[in-house]
Amino acid sequence: MKTSFRLMGALGAMACALLIASCGQNKVAEKPPEPGDTAVARVNGQVIWASDVKREAVAQGLISEGEPLDISSEVFRQRLDEVIDQKLLAAEATKRKLDKDPLAQRRLAAARERILGDMLVEGVVEKAVTDDAIRKLYAEQQKLSKRSEEIRARQIIVGSQAEAESIKKLLATGASFDALAMERSTDQATRFNGGDLGYFTLDVMPEAYGVALKDAQKGALVGPFAAEGGWVLVRVEDKRVEEPITLEAARPQIIRFLTYDQVRDILEKLRGSAKVEMMIGKSQELPAGSAQEPASAPPELEGAAPASAPPAPAQPAKK
Repeated sequence: MKTSFRLMGALGAMACALLIASCGQNKVAEKPPEPGDTAVARVNGQVIWASDVKREAVAQGLISEGEPLDISSEVFRQRLDEVIDQKLLAAEATKRKLDKDPLAQRRLAAARERILGDMLVEGVVEKAVTDDAIRKLYAEQQKLSKRSEEIRARQIIVGSQAEAESIKKLLATGASFDALAMERSTDQATRFNGGDLGYFTLDVMPEAYGVALKDAQKGALVGPFAAEGGWVLVRVEDKRVEEPITLEAARPQIIRFLTYDQVRDILEKLRGSAKVEMMIGKSQELPAGSAQEPASAPPELEGAAPASAPPAPAQPAKK
C-alpha cells in the first residue's frame, strides 16, 4: 500500500519529469545547480540533488518556499523516493516514445509555460517584496488605521428583568460580582470565570451591548438591558486604547498583499501590450450583489471593516 501511494505522487508530477526528458537532459551536470546543494541519489547516471527533493516538498505543500528540510528526516526520504519514481517513470515513458505523441507534446508545452510563468512571477516578487517594502507598507497602514477603544467587562445574564434588578440591588450592597455570576448567571461560557468577557471593542459585540456600553465609564455597573440571551448586567472593569498589530503578526498578510499587487501589475502590463482575441461569447452576468473577489486576491489588511458577523458576547475578542 505504501508503494501505491508513492506511485500516485509520482504520476502526479510525471509531466514535469517528462518535460526534462524531452529536452534531452538525460544526464544532469555534476555541478550543484544551487550553492551548497548536495547530491542525494543517482538514477541511471542522473544525479538527484537535495534542492530537487525540497522543490517536490514545496509543491506538495509540506514546507514553504525557502524553508529548510533536513536530508535525514522521514519527510525528505519519502519525497526522495517519489522523485526517484518520477525519473524512472519519465525515462520509461521516453523509451516508449510517449513524449512524441501530439497530446503529450501539448501537455509538456503547457507544463513548460506554467513553470516559466512561475519563475517570472517568483523573480518579480523576490525583487519587490523586500523587508523595506514590508516595513514601509506596515508604517503606512499604521498611520491610516484607527485605533478603537477596548473595554474589559464582566457580565451576568439571567432570564427575567425582575431577577436582574434583584441582583443589581445585591451588588449595590457590596455583594461580589464574580460570586453572583458563578451562582446566578445562565451564560455557561462566562459564569465559571466570574462573567469575565476579556477585552473587546464595541463593534464586535451584539447591538444591545454596543448601545448600553457606549458611554460607560470604568467601574460603572450597566443594565439590566435585554439581549438575545436574556437580561444582562455588565460591570466595566477597564478601558484602554486598542493595541496595534505588530509587524511580525502582520508580515504574512503584507507579503500576500504585495505579492498579489505585483502579479496584478505585471499581468495588466502584459495584457495591455498583447493582442488577445476572445473566441467565445461573454459569460453570463452574475446577479446583483453576487460579485466575488478572484481566488488569488489577498485578505484585507488590518484595520479594514470585518466581513463576518460579530461573535457572541460569550466569546470576547481578546484577553
